[in-house]
Amino acid sequence: MKKIIIPFDGGHFSKGAFSFVKSLHDMKHVLLTGIFLPEVDYARFFFFPTAFAAPVYIPGIENSDEENIDTNIEQFEQACQRNLIEYRIHKDLFGPSISQLTKETRFADLMVIGSEAFYTNAIVDGSYEYLKDALHTTECPVIIVPEKFNFPSNIILAYDGSASSVYAIKQFANLFPELCNLKTIVLYAEDEKHSIPDQALIEELAARHFENVTITKLNSDHKNEINNWINEHQDSLLVSGSFGRSGFSEIFSRSFIIDIIKEHATPVFIAHK
Repeated sequence: MKKIIIPFDGGHFSKGAFSFVKSLHDMKHVLLTGIFLPEVDYARFFFFPTAFAAPVYIPGIENSDEENIDTNIEQFEQACQRNLIEYRIHKDLFGPSISQLTKETRFADLMVIGSEAFYTNAIVDGSYEYLKDALHTTECPVIIVPEKFNFPSNIILAYDGSASSVYAIKQFANLFPELCNLKTIVLYAEDEKHSIPDQALIEELAARHFENVTITKLNSDHKNEINNWINEHQDSLLVSGSFGRSGFSEIFSRSFIIDIIKEHATPVFIAHK
């Protein structure tokens, strides 16, 4: 049984994130933990993690904020009970909740968050640069899901030959063996001058974990064309290595992944060491 966490901030309840977990639970039971935090903490955690060298303590919150969180908790409880999902509730309104959320990821197999909530409170010029740092504060893989989507029937493994991309593929396969029978595409995108790096090795690895896998080279180094290719493969889930510090290629870079998330169309699985 996997332990999955969903962070909820303030009055935001991500139906998309819960729906994704419900679909996973229908295949294999999970323990779902709802992490309920003040809105300000959630925004700071994901977009300005390097701004706080010490834990952030919230001296108090408005009654209306606490009421919103309590409403979210009630909605979460009812949804879990209705779908027969074992659940836990972690609520921290006054402690160092940014560091607490980081610790929660240490003791979880997966964190699922809604892509709309991911951007709600910090869309300012240059804010996307903080995304790469935010994901490096997590200590488990993350799936970012749209509010409206069809559960994936295809898996796209973003591969560029880097250790980061291979690590993400292995993490996904180990975490979701129940999804490894879906149609799977190992996607390598580069201009025509380059061959797929270590093609025989990635073929050997992928074929051991995925039942219906093919390797595709997209002869383009333009991220818009890659985005269009992914959008044409409906009902997919994109598996990506972490970006920013790993040497991940410019094709599958932070800007590429951010664009995919920002479109709110495709769930994205991100893992890093």
